[in-house]
Amino acid sequence: MANPYDKAHELAKELKESEEFTKLRDLHNEVNGDEVAKRMLDNFRQVQMELQQKQMQGEQITEEEIQSAQQQFELVQQHEVISKLMEEEQRMSQLVGELNKIITEPLEGLYGVDQEQEG
Repeated sequence: MANPYDKAHELAKELKESEEFTKLRDLHNEVNGDEVAKRMLDNFRQVQMELQQKQMQGEQITEEEIQSAQQQFELVQQHEVISKLMEEEQRMSQLVGELNKIITEPLEGLYGVDQEQEG
């Protein structure tokens, strides 16, 4: 019988060698090597985190904060490398989500969470 931990480590190794991960790593390194791009991205992520924390604490987010976050987003989207990095992050997130869905399939079946009940 296969050891799930061995398979998980095997999957992690495959993921690390995947084209998606390689592109993500290269873009991440490129952004970190550009002081201006890194600062822009760090500022954007800080704003994102602050807004998420406020939401999680049940605090109201002001219109001014929303506009500021939108401006930060538009600014980082204009930077070609940051924009590519964010696209690759989205692709990697989607891939990991799809893998997670496959991995949790047996549990969904066990607990009766299937397509028929959702519809």
